[in-house]
Amino acid sequence: MTAEPTASTRVRAARARALACVAFGLAFYVVGDIIKPGYSGVSQFISELNASGSAWAWQMTWCGFVPLGLLLALFLLVAQADARVRGASRLGWWLLWSQPIAFIGVGLAPCDLGCPIGGSPMQVLHDLLGVTTYFAGALGLGLLALAPAHPRVTLAVRIFLASVGAMFIVLFVAMLVPEWAAIRGLLQRVADALLGAALLVVAWTIVRPEGASR
Repeated sequence: MTAEPTASTRVRAARARALACVAFGLAFYVVGDIIKPGYSGVSQFISELNASGSAWAWQMTWCGFVPLGLLLALFLLVAQADARVRGASRLGWWLLWSQPIAFIGVGLAPCDLGCPIGGSPMQVLHDLLGVTTYFAGALGLGLLALAPAHPRVTLAVRIFLASVGAMFIVLFVAMLVPEWAAIRGLLQRVADALLGAALLVVAWTIVRPEGASR
C-alpha cells in the first residue's frame, strides 16, 4: 500500500505548484507578446493573444491559457486540505476557483478581434466570464484577508490581500476607460502580477500544516 502524504509534503507540493503557476504565466505572457505579430502588451488586452481569427490563436489557447488555468486549479486542489480557512475566508478560498475558470474560459471562449464589448455570441460569453471572474476573484482575496489568526497571517498579509482585491476592481474598471486605452494591456498585466503575488502569499501563509507554529 502507498502511504498517505504527510501534511508537510502536501504543503511543499502545493507551494511548488504555486511557483510553477506564476513562472508559467510570466513566461507565457512574455513569449506571447514577442511572437504574436503586431501585438502590444501595453495597449492590448491579454485576451487578444488568442482572439478569434488572429495569428497564433490556437497555440495561445492550448499552450498558454488552458495549461495556465490547469496549473492554478492543480494548486488549489493540492492545497485544499491544508488551507487554514473558516467562515468568510473559506468562502474566499472557494472564490479563488474563479481564476482557473477565467484562464480556461478565455482559452475556450476567445474574444473577437480587438476584444470589443459585445459582438458575437462568443464575445458576449467572453465578456460575461471576464466580469464574473474578476469580481469573484477580488471578493475572494478580500475574504481571505479574514483568515484565522496565526503568526504567519500578519496585519501586513491581511492588508496586502485586501488591497489586491480592491486593486483588482480598480484596474478592471480603469482598463475599460476609453481615455486609458493606450495602456489597458499594461493595467491588466499589473492586475495579473498582483494576483500572482497574492497566490504566493496565500501559499506561504494560509496554506500550512495543521498546528504549525510558524
